[in-house]
Amino acid sequence: MKVAVFRKEHFNAAHRLHNPEWSDEKNDLVFGKCNNPHYHGHNYELFVKLTGEVDPVTGYVYDMKKLSDLIKEKVIRQFDHKNLNLDTEYFKDLNPTAENIAVVIYNILRKELDHNLELKIRLYETERNFVEYPA
Repeated sequence: MKVAVFRKEHFNAAHRLHNPEWSDEKNDLVFGKCNNPHYHGHNYELFVKLTGEVDPVTGYVYDMKKLSDLIKEKVIRQFDHKNLNLDTEYFKDLNPTAENIAVVIYNILRKELDHNLELKIRLYETERNFVEYPA
């Protein structure tokens, strides 16, 4: 029997949406306030969903304490209170949109989890704007 388990975490980070190949005018037109050269921040809400078989011995799909520790070590520690453009290697050449952040988080965690577990990332950039990967 497959069951989904969820862990919610939180981090604060600044970023700037910008394409260096475009003019300032085009960046402003496409990204608006999110292209502020002095950056801007969000209070991100991260939901990590694991789906898998329930272990008949433990009754767990995955130990939630281990999942919390994994997310904190591999994601939160790297992103919380950071400028994603300047302070992380992930976004040196990748525009830190919510979509790209979710994919990066997925890839970080996917490497650490058993491949029998299905992984889904939901990232809220604001209360009304969120992304999910994979879709």
